[in-house]
Amino acid sequence: MSNIKLGVEVISAHGLFNADKQNSCSPFVELKFDNQIFRTTTKPNDPNPVWHESFYFAVSDPSFLSTRTLEAHVYSYQDGTDAKPFLGKVRVNGTSFVPRSEAAPFNYPLEKRSVFSRARGELGLRVFITEDPSITPSLPTPVPESPRSYIPSPRQEPVKSIITAAANMVAADKPKARTLYNVTPSVNQQQQQPTTTMNYGMQEMRAAAPMPPRVVQYNGPGPSSDFTVKETSPFLGGGRIIGGRIVRGTQRPVGTYDLVEEMRFLFVRVVKARDLPDRDLTGSLDPYVEVKIGNFKGVTRHLDKNSDPEWNQVFAFAKENLQSNVLEIVVKDKDLVLDDYVGTVRFDLHEVRSRVPPDSPLAPEWYRLENKRGEKKRAEIMLAVWEGTQADEAFGDAVFSDSLTSSDSSDIISANLRSKVYHSPRLWYLRVRIIEAQDVIIVSDKSRLPEAFVRIQIGNQMLKTKVSQRSFHPRWDQEFMFVVAEPFEEHLVLSVEDHSAANRDEPVGKAVIPLSAIERRTDDRAFHSRWFHLEDSISDAMDEDKTKRVKFATRLHVAAVLEGGYHVFDESTYYSSDLRPTARPLWKQAIGVLELGILNANGLHPVKNRDGKGTSDTYVVAKYGHKWVRSRTVINSLSPKYNEQYTWEVFDPATVLTICVFDNGHFAAGGNNRDQTIGKVRIRLSTLQTGRVYTNAYPLLVLTPSGLKKRGELHLAVRFTCTSVSNTLMKYTKPLLPKMHYTQPLSVNLQEMLRVQALNIIVARLGRSEPPLRREVVEYMTDAKTHLFSMRRSKANFFRFTAVFSGVMSVWKWMGEVCSWRTPVTTALVHVLYTMLVMFPEMILPTVFLYMAVIGLWNYRSKPRFPPHMDTKLSYAESVNADELDEEFDIFPTMKAPDIVKMRYDRLRIVAGKIQTVVGDIAAQGERVQALLSWRDPRATAIFVTFCFIVAMVLYITPFKLFALLSGYYFMRHPKLRHRIPSAPLNFFRRLPAMTDSML
Repeated sequence: MSNIKLGVEVISAHGLFNADKQNSCSPFVELKFDNQIFRTTTKPNDPNPVWHESFYFAVSDPSFLSTRTLEAHVYSYQDGTDAKPFLGKVRVNGTSFVPRSEAAPFNYPLEKRSVFSRARGELGLRVFITEDPSITPSLPTPVPESPRSYIPSPRQEPVKSIITAAANMVAADKPKARTLYNVTPSVNQQQQQPTTTMNYGMQEMRAAAPMPPRVVQYNGPGPSSDFTVKETSPFLGGGRIIGGRIVRGTQRPVGTYDLVEEMRFLFVRVVKARDLPDRDLTGSLDPYVEVKIGNFKGVTRHLDKNSDPEWNQVFAFAKENLQSNVLEIVVKDKDLVLDDYVGTVRFDLHEVRSRVPPDSPLAPEWYRLENKRGEKKRAEIMLAVWEGTQADEAFGDAVFSDSLTSSDSSDIISANLRSKVYHSPRLWYLRVRIIEAQDVIIVSDKSRLPEAFVRIQIGNQMLKTKVSQRSFHPRWDQEFMFVVAEPFEEHLVLSVEDHSAANRDEPVGKAVIPLSAIERRTDDRAFHSRWFHLEDSISDAMDEDKTKRVKFATRLHVAAVLEGGYHVFDESTYYSSDLRPTARPLWKQAIGVLELGILNANGLHPVKNRDGKGTSDTYVVAKYGHKWVRSRTVINSLSPKYNEQYTWEVFDPATVLTICVFDNGHFAAGGNNRDQTIGKVRIRLSTLQTGRVYTNAYPLLVLTPSGLKKRGELHLAVRFTCTSVSNTLMKYTKPLLPKMHYTQPLSVNLQEMLRVQALNIIVARLGRSEPPLRREVVEYMTDAKTHLFSMRRSKANFFRFTAVFSGVMSVWKWMGEVCSWRTPVTTALVHVLYTMLVMFPEMILPTVFLYMAVIGLWNYRSKPRFPPHMDTKLSYAESVNADELDEEFDIFPTMKAPDIVKMRYDRLRIVAGKIQTVVGDIAAQGERVQALLSWRDPRATAIFVTFCFIVAMVLYITPFKLFALLSGYYFMRHPKLRHRIPSAPLNFFRRLPAMTDSML
């Protein structure tokens, strides 16, 4: 049994408002936590009540404490009625629970229960966690039948009556008197079963004349699923976040980093040293510096044979973890056996100065080194020591105390620990049209007509034209597309080759075109072609200072252009974070700013073992547009705190921010392993309210070969600020993609091929950074493998398809029930409504739109509170079987045994056959509609044309209202007037021919 208890002190409230009784209210507070309910006393006719009443909740499972929510509802008592007018509510998330010594009273603004309720004022609470064994959880007491029992009256004798009832209950059934009931009876149930309330009478024996606070356990809904998003209320730089608003505190100034918790650090910059001793007992001096505070130690790199070394490294020690008041900077000499001591500088942390940006950086100073006896030496070291926060410029370059793993803080280790910002290269589409060639002569056999083709290559991208017919002047007129990136480091290499044999291609010549020399365009205007002379080798082709003039050579006619009017897709279309064209002149003005605060993570799944226990070395990567950010790596922590804030410009709300958590494989056993995936979060900006701060805990879900796993929770703070409301609203009327995607569209297959090329370029460029973003990180961030077949994803998409059309099918079934007169009252009302719409056809469209508007307003009550997250049920991830998971994670091409491949192939054929049948049936119905007037069946078309003439004449002489009215009545006729055989029009339609007859 856990000894942890949640303490809540209800202090006071002010500014309460009761719309039902002219602001005359008798408030009381109802607290709910972990299936327990407490109530305070009622304060009659007091809009500014003061309680100072304390309650202690028993915590059933401390491991889920951060996922629980404390709710405080304020109600007003009304004399003579059981109604409880709602005055407001407060929600305090478990992530903000603090120990009792750190808890302070806080005034929470009261929130509305729904869009139609009214709430005003504030409620003062003090919430804390305690493990004091002397404090016991509050005992459950009954919920009275009406709040009037909370107001003592001289005519009432509650203590005597309750004691008498309790004594009778004890005599009748002693064990029941000690039972704690888990079901709260309603008012009607209490009136029908008065003895239920008496079971709690023993608790009233301890009551004095003033009525004590009351609590009752209820059998409400259990804790929410572990796979859901939970709202948090952290203390950030600007104050506490409650309901998406920043409630500013008096002790927390507003700064640039207002979406993260402020973290205090002791920064130590080790710049350089001078006048160190030239030689020691072992030879030349290889100096390095050791920075120590208590048990934390940071070490610079050692420099070989240098008496005037320069390190220029920064170390950051979290103030909350400091175990000493003395900072020691020790200069040592690297030795193979035992490092030699050179000198020390000590600082008293009480005298270290603070620095708050935008103050200029602190200037480093020279300090004389001391020996072990405290004597000053000639050698000096340049240092800068100050206190700051993560807003300090040195934060990004520092090595942190929670990231120090060994005594060797080399450059490689430090680079893999720090937070960095990356920019992916600007990508262009390159369109190349190979038109023709002249004078293609085979050197080995000049009399033979060549079968020529052109090989086009840019870096690792290579395509070929078709092989031409035998001719000295071949013509192809083929167009190809490539992806290139700025700066243009690669060249376009065109190689003409002769297909002389089945497996033999003989080169004729090459032409090398620098990408910087290729024409650029931003629209669909025509681009020019050029003739290029072919050389024997690439070096000859690239030599621009040739003195030898070529009088006769093979020429190649080529048209090439860099397309700036397209958006180059490097990620899935559905999860795209940027939709702008490549050319900067086509970019529109930004419509807003996106701010992300990466707060912390908790409950992470251990990925590796270190010192006999499971642990993780995690970092967070966020991507939006061309900007990628990587947080610092926190070593040896399953509950890391990052508290880093980043900002992006927003150009389109229909974009997605992607955040992923990885385990740094550089610090695993053996080193330089793959970075393990821990989880992903996607946030679509269009689902965010402007100006609101979303503080949520997102579950980190990963689908593994063994099934769906939750590997922890990531706490984020997100805010989308709109700088221009009009521009944002106008974005909804603009095309999603740039104009070139509609004037000269690219095929789906071509876009997918180009996306793979773009992804490879980004992987190569980001892999050249320090620290590099590895291939597995970039591929997971961009969903590079979502196009691969998955039985699970196929089932999920099928159920999505059926869910979309379920509404139509429901309406059709309901209409069938109306036509079958199963409910005569409903059918009669439909007849009346149908008659009104036919008699007044001008009311049809207004009625439809009014109905949709009312439905939209009604759905406002249940609008989502959080941004949408991974839905495990929608993804069909909770019920997938082991074989389907094994198939999904199998490599391509497969390496499984033949019998397994055969089984999966047969299963795929069955599924594909069903899809094939459904698609064919849908296509056949459309083809039958086309066959009505195509004379494919001349008799059917003649019948239909004759029918159309007859109907046209009937409608000419018959009022349309009468025709529509009779048609509707006929459709909704009584079942006694129906026949079980299909009607004549349906039989006629089913007899029409489809293109199925022409299928092989």
